[in-house]
Amino acid sequence: MESKILHLTLKKRWFDMILSGEKKEEYRELKPYWISRLVDEILSCHKDKFGAFYYKCGYWIMGTPVSYDLVRFKNGYSKNSPEITLEINDIDVWTGKYEWGAEPSVPYFRIKLGKIIETKNIENGK
Repeated sequence: MESKILHLTLKKRWFDMILSGEKKEEYRELKPYWISRLVDEILSCHKDKFGAFYYKCGYWIMGTPVSYDLVRFKNGYSKNSPEITLEINDIDVWTGKYEWGAEPSVPYFRIKLGKIIETKNIENGK
C-alpha cells in the first residue's frame, strides 16, 4: 500500500530546525484552506462574526483528520530545492511553541513529526 504524503513548503529557518531534529512539530492555521487539506470529515465547526474558528470545549473544530503517513517539506519552489520526508506521528488541534513559530495561546493544526525517512538536495552533508 502506498503512503499518503502531505506536501508542505517551509522557510529555511524552520526547515533547518526540523532537519537538525530540534523542531518536532509543524503548525498550520485553522483556516478553511488547511481544514480542507487536513480534515476528512467535519463533524462540527463553529465560526465567530469575523469568519475565524473559535475555541470551544478544548477544540476549535471537531472532525476526522485525513490519514497522512508522511510529510514532505520543501525549502523553496524550484525543482532542486532541499527536501526532507518524515513520518507523521499525529495531527491534532492545539497550541504550539513560540520558539517553533507559533503565536502564544493560539491553537493551530499541530503536525507531530516522527523520524526522518529521506532527504534530498541537502548541502554540506546535513
